[in-house]
Amino acid sequence: MSHRLPQGATLMIQGTTSDAGKSTLVTGLCRALHRRGFRVAPFKPQNMALNSAVTPQGGEIGRAQAVQAQACGLPPHTDMNPVLLKPYADQGSQVIIQGHAVGNMDARRYHEFKPKALSAVLESYARLAHQFQAVIVEGAGSPAEINLRTGDIANMGFAEAVDCPVLLVADIDRGGVFAHLVGTLELLSASERERTRGFVINRFRGDMDLLRPGIEWLQRRTGKPVVGVLPHLDGLYLDAEDAVVTKSRPAAPGQDTRLKVIAPRLPRISNHTDFDALRLHPQVDFRFIGTGASPPPADLIILPGSKSVRADLAWLREGGWEGAIRRHLRYGGKLLGLCGGFQMLGQAIHDPAGLEGPPGSSPGLGLLDFETTLEVEKQLRTVSGILVLEGATVSGYEIHAGVSSGPALERPACRLERGAEGALSDDGQILGTYVHGLFDEPEALTALLRWAGLPQPRVFDVSLERERGIERVAAAVEAELNMELIMDLLSGSGRGEGHAPAARG
Repeated sequence: MSHRLPQGATLMIQGTTSDAGKSTLVTGLCRALHRRGFRVAPFKPQNMALNSAVTPQGGEIGRAQAVQAQACGLPPHTDMNPVLLKPYADQGSQVIIQGHAVGNMDARRYHEFKPKALSAVLESYARLAHQFQAVIVEGAGSPAEINLRTGDIANMGFAEAVDCPVLLVADIDRGGVFAHLVGTLELLSASERERTRGFVINRFRGDMDLLRPGIEWLQRRTGKPVVGVLPHLDGLYLDAEDAVVTKSRPAAPGQDTRLKVIAPRLPRISNHTDFDALRLHPQVDFRFIGTGASPPPADLIILPGSKSVRADLAWLREGGWEGAIRRHLRYGGKLLGLCGGFQMLGQAIHDPAGLEGPPGSSPGLGLLDFETTLEVEKQLRTVSGILVLEGATVSGYEIHAGVSSGPALERPACRLERGAEGALSDDGQILGTYVHGLFDEPEALTALLRWAGLPQPRVFDVSLERERGIERVAAAVEAELNMELIMDLLSGSGRGEGHAPAARG
């Protein structure tokens, strides 16, 4: 049966918990609809994550929405994630509206700001709904968080505002899947329960015959269908929305020598997907080292990006990393700093406006001769150029409030289209850069692995891994979900057609 979709047909995916599979399911649905010839776009009203991406227009959105845009065959756009919250402390976040920071807020102040945030959400959604046949929306966390229901814009608050149907996804791998689904449904209002049109069970492994009685009970108990059961896709790679993935890919058969790479798992680590290409490379043994663990011997230490650079630098010092890094360098190891990690390599970090914590300055590690000052205006841009190492092609994006200056920058790490960038120490042991996605270009990855001590690196392209992951999820969605029901929901056969409100602004 073929379907015609009304302009801006909308379906929302909500989850019983964080990491239930919302991002993955939206990605798979986006690619499945794109394969069928529909013009489709992803949308996440509100995201809380330190993993972000920069759009071609120079705005900042959640990393997952950039991957979902790829699934739709689109460049990422700020309308796909109009509200992004980037935590810098336990009770405070930087608030980014339609790609640009509007300030730091604690929970109470953000709650008061929510009406303005909702206005931006509906404005962005309206634009997408007027441009695309279908909009697949991703919720955040759980719709059953009672303390967050008032003024909600991330889950049912949005679904009610645009009158769209909802599918609820739960992760069976963590256990308690039926309790998660029934309990979530019970905590919704009557209208929210009605617009919840069915369930998706995610990450199932085992015998379907053993699961079937539970599915039949769930359908009788709730009167709602299980739209499908997605299998556990072992080894699936998609950029993580926020959770830090710590597993490296196993060594290739017959592979004895692997480059040992470690990075501290900073309390406010940001853009940890920078390391995915290393984590997945068959010749690299990559590990995040958490609180309380001593840094093991390695060929390369990488200091990651951070949303609170001075606080994370203090955490490093308390954990003994400063001495370990100096010892590592004495024995000839290589050191690389990315964004906030690059700032840590300098002489000092100044935050006069208190953008990432209390105003003040902190001494850096003093390994490169430059200083950094955090400024209110954030640097957001996509970049391309070459690494000074082997003249390898590099591309990525910059997201930072810090402006660095000093003699060390006269020997840059990269020569980008916009000019010299980063720093390489005189002895070639230390490299620092603001470029996120440094390892994503195969040429740059190969050059950096050779610099770090791997004699013959294999060519590896993480973007191909991502594309394979998108295709795997789409294939599972097509094979295991009731796509006829999903198309009926999109076409308006179910309650809630999700037509766009008039665009404003």
